[in-house]
Amino acid sequence: MINHDIVINHARVMDPASGLNQLKNVGISQGKIASISDSQIEGQQIISAPGQILCPGFIDLHCHPQDPQIFEVQALDGVTTTLELEVGTNDIEAFYSKWNNQSPINFGASVGHIPVRMKVMNDPGVFLPSGDAGRKLANNTEILAMQNLIRVGLEKGALAVGFGLDYTRGASRWEIIQMFKIASEYNASCHVHLRGKGHLEPSNAIEALEEVIAASAITGAPLHVVHLNSTGMRAVPQLLDMITGANQSGLDVTTECYPYNAGMTKIESALFDDGWQENYGISYEQLMRPDTGEYLTAKTFSEYRESGGWVITFSTPEESMRAAVKSPLTMIATDSIIENGKGHPRTAGSYTKVLGEHVREKGDLDLMTALAKMTIMPARRLEARAPAFLKKGRIQVGADADIVIFDPLTVKDQSTYADPIKPPIGLNQVIVNGIPVVSDSKLEEGALPGKGILAKTK
Repeated sequence: MINHDIVINHARVMDPASGLNQLKNVGISQGKIASISDSQIEGQQIISAPGQILCPGFIDLHCHPQDPQIFEVQALDGVTTTLELEVGTNDIEAFYSKWNNQSPINFGASVGHIPVRMKVMNDPGVFLPSGDAGRKLANNTEILAMQNLIRVGLEKGALAVGFGLDYTRGASRWEIIQMFKIASEYNASCHVHLRGKGHLEPSNAIEALEEVIAASAITGAPLHVVHLNSTGMRAVPQLLDMITGANQSGLDVTTECYPYNAGMTKIESALFDDGWQENYGISYEQLMRPDTGEYLTAKTFSEYRESGGWVITFSTPEESMRAAVKSPLTMIATDSIIENGKGHPRTAGSYTKVLGEHVREKGDLDLMTALAKMTIMPARRLEARAPAFLKKGRIQVGADADIVIFDPLTVKDQSTYADPIKPPIGLNQVIVNGIPVVSDSKLEEGALPGKGILAKTK
């Protein structure tokens, strides 16, 4: 009889990949799931989990890891793999080296059009453009330089190619097609923040989605549209219909959302250039500084626009957000950002908010469907380029032991705009690569088993 490293007894095992939904005992050995059994199995550490759900760890396709605190906050919400695929990086080796042996959860990145454009144009911005990369039209030499940097990143194992077209409004449609072409060469999905928001023409989300669906059709690159809720706003139903049509026509288009009415971005970015109030259907009083909690006025908007910083935007109608959460097209992803303990509650609460509010309280989703949005759907988005994901998002013998155990009757987010890192309740155990990182809803001090996940290279 195998003596496992860890055994979890009497849990209700839910595996969206196979449809398994039964009471089982699960054994973990050497970082892998070694046994799924009706019978008693032996182990060095025993976790008793009657009344608990055991499921794959959550895979977040959209995080902005600026600080190790984000990894810890996400672990408490059940995230076992967190990925910077929208903004990405212009230096894959430096990104992975920075977080090597420094994270409780797995991590990875795209090579990003934003940071690549910033590098080529010598933009002084740190995270998002603040100079030419945001608003300048690129010449042919610059476009070629961007293509070369994206190719280098993909050669070094970048998981995808990231785009933030609302932050690089100077980028021509032709430039974006050229970047999609490189992604297509490497079977890399393009993770795109659309160029427009909302439903009002011109420059709305419908037009913006047309742009990238066209680029996908022209080049053959897979497309993933990020945070459909906060980009689509009132147009979410129309965007979902367009994605359905694209897939029915043979394209490979996926999307994601987070379960909040507000987004968060940099106030100095191009998103707040003249006309933002009309385009987004909001004004100063729907903007909040996450570090102070103050709502803005025309005067403070002007001041903060000059000094820069994060701003929370209350811009998505409740019915649009719920439509995004409920759609079979959407995965759950967080767009996590926390700096010095301040930011958006989506970092600490996205997954438990779906489980507590949208599954148990509102009935928007059944539990297996919700778990699929957090596990197997994001794994399948990446597994063609990164075969490591064939072993993630699953509770199956031989899969990586990335596991979450929670109480379906009590699991609930607690993070708020005032306290965005308050951990959830009812999410009890998180195991990453066979190592407990959360036990009894508390972080395991010093547990850093997270690994960098790279794509296959040619």
